[in-house]
Amino acid sequence: MALKVKKRKKSGRMRGSHTHARGGKKKARGSGHQGGVGMAGTGKRGDQKKSLILKKTLPQYFGKRQTKMSFSKNKLKTLNLARFVNSITKSGKEVEELNLKDYKIVGILTQPLKLTIHAGSASENAIKSVKKHGGEIILKEKLTS
Repeated sequence: MALKVKKRKKSGRMRGSHTHARGGKKKARGSGHQGGVGMAGTGKRGDQKKSLILKKTLPQYFGKRQTKMSFSKNKLKTLNLARFVNSITKSGKEVEELNLKDYKIVGILTQPLKLTIHAGSASENAIKSVKKHGGEIILKEKLTS
């Protein structure tokens, strides 16, 4: 069984070597020769450090940033009332109450059905046409904070 030999440290071997394996003396001064410290030099014209940045950060680090319009996140899907009621009557189901809280009801009710619809939102024409036939549209309450 061979004994482990303690490995000699590189810093100890560099004693008296004049440049400590850095090449010229001037190269060892400061951070200039190694290209700066950290993210230095990665600005608008930072192509010389591009590979480092792409590895460390996201690709959006380079280039211009544009502002984008904000859109409402809680956009409801629209549902045409006439088409929906036609599909229900064709299937032969008798419906009095509908739960459509994730939809905005649009269009008009063409068939004389008394419906109670729970919806997220509804157009004025849809509300009028359902009321005309004796039904009602109950809208989802908006959260106030």
